[in-house]
Amino acid sequence: MAPKYVYSFGSTGTDGDASQKNLLGGKGANLAEMCNLGLPVPAGFTITTECCTAFFAEGKQFPAGLKEEVQAALKKTEAAMGMKYGDAENPLLVSSRSGARSSMPGMMETVLNVGLCSKTIPGLVKKSGNERFVYDAYRRLITMYSDVVMEKAEGIEPAEGKGVRVQLEHLMDAMKHARGITEDTDLTTEDLKTLCEQYKAKVKEVLGREFPDDAMEQLWGAIGAVFKSWNGKRAVSYRRIEGIPDEWGTAVNVQSMVFGNMGNTSATGVAFSRNPATGDNKFYGEWLINAQGEDVVAGIRTPSPLNEETKNDQNRHLASLETEWPESYQELHDIRDKLESHYKDMQDIEFTIQEGKLYMLQCRNGKRTGTAALNMAMDMLAEGLIDEKTAVTRLAPAQLDELLHPIINPESEKKATPFLKGLPAGPGGACGVIVFTSDAAVAAAKAGKKCILVREETNPEDVEGMRAAEGILTARGGMTSHAALVARGWGKCCIVGAGELKIKVSAGTLSVGSKSLKAGDVITLNGTRGLAYEGALEMMDASENPRFKGFMEIVDKFRTMGVRTNADTPEDARIARGFGAEGIGLFRTEHMFYGAGSEDALFILRKMIHAGNDEERNAAIDELAPFVKRDIKATLEAMDGLPVTVRLLDPPLHEFVPQEESALAKLAKALNCSVDEVKKRGADLHEVNPMMGHRGVRLGITYAHLTEMQIRAILEAAAELKKAGKNPKPEIMVPVTCTVKELDFVKPIFDKIQSEIGIDCLYGTMIEIPRAALLADKMAVTAQFFSFGTNDLTQMGFGFSRDDIGGFLQDYLDLKILDADPFQTIDQEGIGQLIEMSVERGRKTRPDLKIGICGEQGGDPASVDFCFRNNLNYVSCSPYRVPIARLSAAQSAIKAKK
Repeated sequence: MAPKYVYSFGSTGTDGDASQKNLLGGKGANLAEMCNLGLPVPAGFTITTECCTAFFAEGKQFPAGLKEEVQAALKKTEAAMGMKYGDAENPLLVSSRSGARSSMPGMMETVLNVGLCSKTIPGLVKKSGNERFVYDAYRRLITMYSDVVMEKAEGIEPAEGKGVRVQLEHLMDAMKHARGITEDTDLTTEDLKTLCEQYKAKVKEVLGREFPDDAMEQLWGAIGAVFKSWNGKRAVSYRRIEGIPDEWGTAVNVQSMVFGNMGNTSATGVAFSRNPATGDNKFYGEWLINAQGEDVVAGIRTPSPLNEETKNDQNRHLASLETEWPESYQELHDIRDKLESHYKDMQDIEFTIQEGKLYMLQCRNGKRTGTAALNMAMDMLAEGLIDEKTAVTRLAPAQLDELLHPIINPESEKKATPFLKGLPAGPGGACGVIVFTSDAAVAAAKAGKKCILVREETNPEDVEGMRAAEGILTARGGMTSHAALVARGWGKCCIVGAGELKIKVSAGTLSVGSKSLKAGDVITLNGTRGLAYEGALEMMDASENPRFKGFMEIVDKFRTMGVRTNADTPEDARIARGFGAEGIGLFRTEHMFYGAGSEDALFILRKMIHAGNDEERNAAIDELAPFVKRDIKATLEAMDGLPVTVRLLDPPLHEFVPQEESALAKLAKALNCSVDEVKKRGADLHEVNPMMGHRGVRLGITYAHLTEMQIRAILEAAAELKKAGKNPKPEIMVPVTCTVKELDFVKPIFDKIQSEIGIDCLYGTMIEIPRAALLADKMAVTAQFFSFGTNDLTQMGFGFSRDDIGGFLQDYLDLKILDADPFQTIDQEGIGQLIEMSVERGRKTRPDLKIGICGEQGGDPASVDFCFRNNLNYVSCSPYRVPIARLSAAQSAIKAKK
């Protein structure tokens, strides 16, 4: 049986309803639903998303049977409206609009006034009695159709400022200049007639073919163009940002035209049932007299406010719909209440008033800011419009970022042009002077100056500068590079992998193409979008909303999976605990070698790794022990009563080889050898691939005394806290394992020290090597818990260097070789199989095996959902992403119960 591709809506019968969003798209489903509710909706029909998929599958050809279905639906539309499409006496005009299942506002195309041609123009003039209106509609059709159908849909990419729409607008501007007028509405009928002829001639000149003068040719051209716009550049980019699958496709809504440009008794507008920026429960919107919908959103004319209570300083002098046309406003307000009561969500509404009669053109759940989403959810809950479960699903987890990080004012950003784009590694906004070194960043902060640290890439020695800077910008590195990981952990704005960035530290300059900036110049970063701007853009305070904690308390009523944090300091632990973290899933002991107060520990570590014999090395390890115990004890205390998973030392040794002459000389003196000998020992540590080299458990097996020292420091720290009346809960995790024999080598050391000290402590491993995942049943014989290190598991599974992927990642995304950055979201198809297999095999051996994830993906909503579906006990992420993980986990639990 052939699929049904066309669904009618209108007063003579409606085929669909709101439940068919996937098939009819959001707009089509809501048009059908509004008809079912008895609202004044111009009749039309929706061509399904399935037809869009078939259209592309057949090489951009309409599938068999579609033309017959459209003809039948067109007849129903004509009957409902009392007009006939393409008729010389009583012509019906239509619009052709997109409508995907997930709202993509402004990303795809629309064509209005379809069906106007030499045959239908006289009939519409006679019927309307308004020749000026008809030619105004005709010049709009020529503009939109030539732009959308004849240029964009045909894949024509003109040079900047040479597109057909721009060239037609130049003709209008010239006409207005010649007439000495500023508004489109001041053009006379004769002016518009002349413009229409000029437009058609220009279309032929620019595009090489005539503007179509046949109503049916126009209709099919408009339908095809809307389908094609699904794969337009804007739409593709938007889908990538929003995570909307390419295979969904868009529906096409063909709807009878009603006209807001029929004179001063007609108007058009866009409204929201609540304020989409703040969430205030006030009817909010804009309208224009004698206009079509595109005029409201295009900024050609300044729209008027919908009512008196939502006026602002910019539009206070303009007349509201409420005062100008109170009856139409009241009818619209009643519809607003009816729609919000029916959909139980904020509605984005488009309407037209034609000669005093109100028509509804669209409703959909409106886009909103994070603050507005929170306020609306809590208000609607208090109003009894929704229940707690629904309130939890009303915020997208990513929207919580807006509540936790300062951001650039969107209005300020709209007016600015970025000079550079990179990977959005750390959310929020940051503004400051350019500095090129860590020392300069620290100095700037001490002087009270906000700064942006610009580096080729960062390394552990830059940590102080990174902490001091407002934001970080690097030319190299991926989403899990050093800069990205550190920045996200601190909730700091960060852009990495900006490949066009050329830095000359010695000259104190950076360049991007022909643009050059120097140290001390001000730049602004948008870490959420990966964009950098010259100069200072206005920032917005996005501090925690007073309602945030109340919302998160509701979230936790539904959450069944734990959420921990990746934290290395007491300060980070306290921040994460404040955000609701239920423990630490990854405490990296090597943090003690970075940042403030790390000089002594770093020096001892360098002595250890440069030691010439076991005696020197063990002496350095013993010297290091108090620093290890000090740091672990402070963090265990900050997380008192909650589990802390301590990863044994996992430093790639090359990172800690000193480079400066003064540091080399100091180390040589301590080791009682020459600087050349220190350099030689450092060179001997060089590895072809240090990320897969002598580190983690391998280092601990080669130097068993190092393993013993760490385990003793951890358990002694816990014992001292317990003696002081605290409740420490350490868990010891062995990293970089690939065989249970490694765990079996370390376990007797662990057992001996645990028996001596008498502290309860779980013993487990990080699953970050594919072989360990494949042999999980054997690993679980010894390990009491697994924690997936998805950064390295992804790196080794793909064979991608996580620090160098920025060099080709964008090409892979653009060419759809990869659907997403696998270091940001778990590759469920590939790496996901390793995780699934590991969980299943590990728990077969040890049913009570505790399993978590501590890679960066632990704060990614899609990855959290994957972990929930695979029965992980918890996810662990950077402190500022803890609320996001909590909300994601709750939403996964709600979805599972459905």
